[in-house]
Amino acid sequence: MPAMSALLAVGVIDFSTYRGKQGAAMGDGRISRRTMLTAGATGLALTGGGLVSLLRSSGGGGASPGSYLSLRGIERVRSRARNRDVDLVTMLPRKEVPIGLPVCLVLHGLGGDAVGTHKYGFDARLVREVALGTTPPFALVAVDGGDNYWNQVRPGDDPMAMLLDELPVWLRERGLADRPFACAGVSMGGFGALYYARMRAERHQPLRATAVASPALITSWAVMRTRRIFPSREAWEALDPLRHPHAIGNSALGVWCGEDDPFVTGTRRFISMTQPKVAYIGPGGHTADFVEGVADDVVRFLGQHAT
Repeated sequence: MPAMSALLAVGVIDFSTYRGKQGAAMGDGRISRRTMLTAGATGLALTGGGLVSLLRSSGGGGASPGSYLSLRGIERVRSRARNRDVDLVTMLPRKEVPIGLPVCLVLHGLGGDAVGTHKYGFDARLVREVALGTTPPFALVAVDGGDNYWNQVRPGDDPMAMLLDELPVWLRERGLADRPFACAGVSMGGFGALYYARMRAERHQPLRATAVASPALITSWAVMRTRRIFPSREAWEALDPLRHPHAIGNSALGVWCGEDDPFVTGTRRFISMTQPKVAYIGPGGHTADFVEGVADDVVRFLGQHAT
């Protein structure tokens, strides 16, 4: 599929008017794909199988983030690594984009999915920044990873293999750059983003940037074991970013966390060990509202590394 007009295989939705429960913890209130598709397509038109409406701007630098509508396409694709169909969500910065557009991978949190990544606000901010010329264009792409910290928990379900081996093929087929230049993760997805960056570094395909917001950096095996993700303490420690703080190599790092977030202790420790390019601890808890509040900074940080 050489052109962006061939992006859509299943449906188009407009999330711009949707707001989840304000202040709800990340991962709460999952919305079904059927519900969002049913609620969605107003404001976005289809022509020749392609997406033709991208954004609504109130004009000028004073436009609010909510006045920008981003273009999102949802496709159902088969993942052999996960042994199931998954949603692949592509969020573009404007209607007309070049072939080989750089991609930032977005990883969802526990209880979330690719469709729900809209609540982080990254896509609306990206559209605005690109429209204003303050950030170079790049795409955001999300895919369903399950509730397993982007790690293989059960035989036949390996989300990291999906990201490393299958996602590049899906991106290339859609005319996008086949290797994401960056990864942004929220909550459990923050853990996953650091894990993905580590694996890319180990494959000698390092990310240019890694952004984590409210990362689920758990400091105690007693707490982690209750999540039933890792079979043993040793298995967890082998992947724990707090025990491998420099495993992402030279990838530029940005970290954002609320001071009332239950993961702030681990995040502060990680910041102390890594001295990231951007480090922010500010008012807020482990909520979608906090992430949306720092979305501008996250997008600008990613944009600095898009070219």
